[in-house]
Amino acid sequence: MSKLKATIRQGKQTRSSLNKVRNEGKIPAVVYGYGAKNTSVKVEEVDFIKVIREVGRNGVIELEVDSNTVKVMVSDYQINPIKNKITHIDFLAINMKSELTVDVIVNLVGEAEGVKEGGVVQQPLFQLSVTATPDDIPENIEVDVTELNIGDTITVGDLKADKAYTINNEDDEAIVSVVPPTVEEAAEEGEEAEGTEAVEAEEEAVESEEKSEEKAE
Repeated sequence: MSKLKATIRQGKQTRSSLNKVRNEGKIPAVVYGYGAKNTSVKVEEVDFIKVIREVGRNGVIELEVDSNTVKVMVSDYQINPIKNKITHIDFLAINMKSELTVDVIVNLVGEAEGVKEGGVVQQPLFQLSVTATPDDIPENIEVDVTELNIGDTITVGDLKADKAYTINNEDDEAIVSVVPPTVEEAAEEGEEAEGTEAVEAEEEAVESEEKSEEKAE
């Protein structure tokens, strides 16, 4: 389990004080949850990035807050898309014996047989909702596509075997399919139109995130 040091942020949290913290190479954060008082803290940006790479998005971190140590997970974080910098982190204090529900990334493994015949892999589901105790939450869920031919699909139900965690998605949700090239071309045209709308929505979200952060502080 990786460790991360945090320092309590004193005084009123204003936009200028938060920017000062960031300019010093630190990230403003808040700790809340199981057995923890809602506390404003700051962590070294370099140290946080190193730790999150070690434990993964849903990994457990031992957060040292002054003289106290609390086990936490990253509940949420905000990113400035222009500077590609993390601007705020929510640390959730956890009970190691209690189950949590989180989103886990799906990674495809192997080359599908159908691709060799001209088919194209489509992955409509990139995350799965998983419930487990913190120690049993997987860093990612691997899906082997090697045996897939054109027209084949792997659904959530195909993954629901005896595991230490529970997948909450519906059994009939498609995770990955191999489709003929003509189907893929039509899908790409639709994605281009959606992509334009997504860019516009992201630009509007930047201002909204900054306002919500001020309220949270």
